[in-house]
Amino acid sequence: MHKEGGSAPSTPKVRRRKHPNEIPSETTKTNGDHLLVDDNSKYKSMWIRTYSTLWMIAGFVFIIYMGHLYICAMVVVIQILMARELFNLLRKVREDQHLPGFRLLNWHFFFTAMLFVYGRILSQRLVNTVNSDKVLYKLVSSLIKYHMVICYSLYIAGFMWFILTLKKKMYKYQFGQYAWTHMILIVVFTQSAFTVANIFEGIFWFLLPASLIVINDIAAYLCGFFFGRTPLIKLSPKKTWEGFIGASVATIISAFLLANVMGQFEWLTCPRTDLSAGWLHCDPGPFFKPESYNLPSWSPWKEISIMPVQWHALCLGLFASIIAPFGGFFASGFKRAFKIKDFGDSIPGHGGITDRMDCQMVMAVFAYIYHQSFVKPQSFSVETIVDQILMNLAFEEQLELYRRLGEILQERRFRQT
Repeated sequence: MHKEGGSAPSTPKVRRRKHPNEIPSETTKTNGDHLLVDDNSKYKSMWIRTYSTLWMIAGFVFIIYMGHLYICAMVVVIQILMARELFNLLRKVREDQHLPGFRLLNWHFFFTAMLFVYGRILSQRLVNTVNSDKVLYKLVSSLIKYHMVICYSLYIAGFMWFILTLKKKMYKYQFGQYAWTHMILIVVFTQSAFTVANIFEGIFWFLLPASLIVINDIAAYLCGFFFGRTPLIKLSPKKTWEGFIGASVATIISAFLLANVMGQFEWLTCPRTDLSAGWLHCDPGPFFKPESYNLPSWSPWKEISIMPVQWHALCLGLFASIIAPFGGFFASGFKRAFKIKDFGDSIPGHGGITDRMDCQMVMAVFAYIYHQSFVKPQSFSVETIVDQILMNLAFEEQLELYRRLGEILQERRFRQT
């Protein structure tokens, strides 16, 4: 018999599944006072981080050697891996079990955005690649003409797919996933897509900004490792003023020197106007031609040669050392909001792909805007006009333009004589 005053039977505790990179609660309480210089296991983590860094740099150098298309493929793979990490961040397994196929909707929007952005960036270069084949040229021209219609139709199909899959008691989760997907496309994918635009303007404009972010990250880590004592920002407790200042000096100096080294290779400075994989030869332009500067009489050298692009590199270095780290601070605050240490664990000692790309995205947008505003000539060239004619006019219209242009030139010639 049970006693009337007896205690109620205890209910079993339900364990909450933690994110694989979630920070324990006891760690988050004291994390603000934890500096890298006081970390007892810092040497072990440093060797793991160094080993991973060397492998990444070796692979990166090999891909740079292979050329523009391989670099673009690398960027696409990185974008897909970043999207997977971020999609999984807010994923709830129990809810997904009641929504079969809902995960595919995220990737549908992702690849639709990829088709739209890369179609806009690479359309002219695709035309230049196939203009020698009449059949392919007509097919590509038609696809480019209706490119926006195709992308919009795919997006609307995804929108209708989302509406038709809405389920009762799941509305909040589904709309949250819909907003989360679009945030990823705007904040992550759109910014990183500028990287591909920089690649085709010349590998130099991709490699230099990316290298400066890597140098800044390494220098900040080393300076903070050995000298860091003064916390920089609460969002990222291991960041110190010593690391920030030391990395800034190292990054700006490296920018000036690296621009001189990279500017001597046509493979890095020549823009790619098509999607071929052959070696490039071009006139590097005035920005990559050294100019001599006379030095004071007390200097051991009479003059020094500096490429004009090196002065522009100083601006890139300044941005990479002062502004771009705020992309990392944003990511740190984001991870704290979701109580995770890293976005993933695919890179030993570094975390996930997104953890390495936070500053790179900010830098890629600035490098593109800076190049378009202060470096790229704004006047139309013969090549640009010819490219527009080939892309926008049919073959018969091109012949008509050729005939009328000939008549105009003949009239001007007779007037001059």
